[in-house]
Amino acid sequence: MTLKTKRHASALETISVVVPEEHVEIFENALGTICPTVGIFEEDSDNNIWRLEGIKDVGYGEEELANALTLANSISGISPELQRKTTETDGWLARTYEAFPEQAIGKRFIIRGTHLDDTPSPSHLVLTLDAGVAFGSGEHGSTRGCLIALEKIAHLKPQRILDLGCGSGILAMGAGALLNKKVLAVDIEPWSVRAAKQNVIRNGLRNLIVCEHGNGWLSPSIRKKAPFDLVFANILARPLCKMAKDLAKNLAPGGRVILSGLLATQIPMVLIAHQRQGLKLQEKIIQGSWAALILYKPTKS
Repeated sequence: MTLKTKRHASALETISVVVPEEHVEIFENALGTICPTVGIFEEDSDNNIWRLEGIKDVGYGEEELANALTLANSISGISPELQRKTTETDGWLARTYEAFPEQAIGKRFIIRGTHLDDTPSPSHLVLTLDAGVAFGSGEHGSTRGCLIALEKIAHLKPQRILDLGCGSGILAMGAGALLNKKVLAVDIEPWSVRAAKQNVIRNGLRNLIVCEHGNGWLSPSIRKKAPFDLVFANILARPLCKMAKDLAKNLAPGGRVILSGLLATQIPMVLIAHQRQGLKLQEKIIQGSWAALILYKPTKS
């Protein structure tokens, strides 16, 4: 049976800002206060200029957005123009479908939207997601890098697995499907947890993936199940740096962590923060402008 995406009842608009690379993270957080997903697109490669774009209901969250942008302007020292464009619901859905074809990632994974009704290849692990969550579906370079990294460390057969900041749940589902192990998926955003739960059910992985709402390393479920043999943290560069100490503390000796959500230019900053906590670099994976890092915690000699 082919699953259909429900028609959106409200009028939609696309909001966007154009900023230098060093301010991408700040304004991504600002738009993310009201947009379920924020797309990041290279606008001018010669000058490292990026366009951040999100879709929301017209009139929704205006006060929250204004406050978030005021804070972002203050922190960054720039005041980019907020651009708005009316987005026809049917047109947006059609463009989303067009931009979300079947995607082969690495050697094992295929990511498909629910709008596709042809039969996928039986030789791959197929993960099916609604096209509306394409940012966390493999279309984004950071997600692709994480799944490729997962394939590279699968032979280690990690037993205790955490997806921190799970979003759509794609990484937790990839680990559960590939390793046939239980995975704890945690996100601070309630709507992300709801979406992840729906995707887990859609892909028949309810017996392997547990999705919970929680505040990072302070989450009781994480504290209870630590230390972990494998941690996914596909977040953003600066939050990754801030959490490096907690990550190292909750990673088992010999355990791996796959870090992503960072631009390739941010690798040194993220790497140094984690090396200071005793973690070692195993491999860098570059997907376009985005990077994923595989780090490990040395066993005690």
